[in-house]
Amino acid sequence: MKIFGSKGRAPATAFILITVLLDVIGIGLIIPVLPKLVEEFVGGGPSEASAELGWLFAAYALMLFLCAPALGSLSDRFGRRPVILVALLGMAFDYVLTAMAPTLWLLFLGRIVAGACGSNFTTATAYIADVTPPEKRAQAFGLIGAAFGVGFILGPALGGLLGQFGPRVPFWVAAGMTALNFVYGAFVLPESLPAKERRAFSAVAANPFRSLLRLSRFPAVLGLAASFFFLQLGAQMLQSNWVLFTEFRFAWTERDVGLSLAMVGLVFGLAQGLLTRILIPKLGEPRSIFLGILLCVIGLIWFAVATQGWMMYAAMLPYAMIGIAGPSMQAIMSRQVQSNEQGELQGTLTSLMSVTAVFGPLIAAYVFAWFTRANATFQMPGAAFLTGAFFMFVALVFAALGLRSAPAATATVEPAGA
Repeated sequence: MKIFGSKGRAPATAFILITVLLDVIGIGLIIPVLPKLVEEFVGGGPSEASAELGWLFAAYALMLFLCAPALGSLSDRFGRRPVILVALLGMAFDYVLTAMAPTLWLLFLGRIVAGACGSNFTTATAYIADVTPPEKRAQAFGLIGAAFGVGFILGPALGGLLGQFGPRVPFWVAAGMTALNFVYGAFVLPESLPAKERRAFSAVAANPFRSLLRLSRFPAVLGLAASFFFLQLGAQMLQSNWVLFTEFRFAWTERDVGLSLAMVGLVFGLAQGLLTRILIPKLGEPRSIFLGILLCVIGLIWFAVATQGWMMYAAMLPYAMIGIAGPSMQAIMSRQVQSNEQGELQGTLTSLMSVTAVFGPLIAAYVFAWFTRANATFQMPGAAFLTGAFFMFVALVFAALGLRSAPAATATVEPAGA
């Protein structure tokens, strides 16, 4: 079964990557039009709609946090295939509901359902862990990251184009793509977790708060999960501060911002799709974690002190090396737990990511506001990037602690030629 990349599993692996890609494209599709849709309901402009928009994003992230461990544990009990397919069907229904929503509360309901079904990423990651040899999981997780990067490029661009025909059109397109993916998966997706390796559903494991505590059973996982959390929190500083910073510092237009974000997605996708397959086998996973985080810190500091627009593009290169750190962490953690616990582990990691999606934008916004206000002792619009660099340093400390606790056999995959 552990034959990632073989002909027997190629269609299933492709389906999982397409599922992740379409999930991200679906999210990206609605980003350019969601503000306009909210403005229709509240009867005002961006200022009047900002609070409702913020709560919509928070509702989505909160549901990810609450539901990711449950979906992961359900997949440990019933298998990956049924959970993935049901979540896809739910997501398609959600897009239709949102496209037809006549009131704001139905739009909120749609985002809540989207957050619950979006936890499907958990099961998709567990599926990849099931069908991939332990020594190749970092590269496989890197491909998932690459799918994220490509989706991050295509989604907003396609959403902006479709939004010209109305703010609800992208939702209909996302519904169609997700429904087609469901039909495709129903025919090509085999089960990856044998019945004999499944375990009973655990309400404790499905509880997002208790699932975090359960990580204490595995000291290495606990340390690396903490590192993963701060890694993602640091990354939120870039995502949440990019538009504000570039408009404040360089007076970039929407076109400039869109092109730059597309380039971020491209560089990040290449790093996860290519460099994970080249550097991690040569360096080994522990060294890849430390090198990736250190270069990411350099990139964030470079963003913070940039005085010209081209510097933002140059700083993307060291920052993108975060793409080899995250998959390496996930690969090591996946080897600490049994095959029938992969869903629970990936669900917990997804919950951690969703927590950063709730608090990261708030931290970035308040830090930016504090250091750019008119009466500030000194102005530093890049302060949020420096905050991200600090979070990355904390991630480095926890990574060192986690790797020290990991058994050598599971913490390290020797570099090629070692």
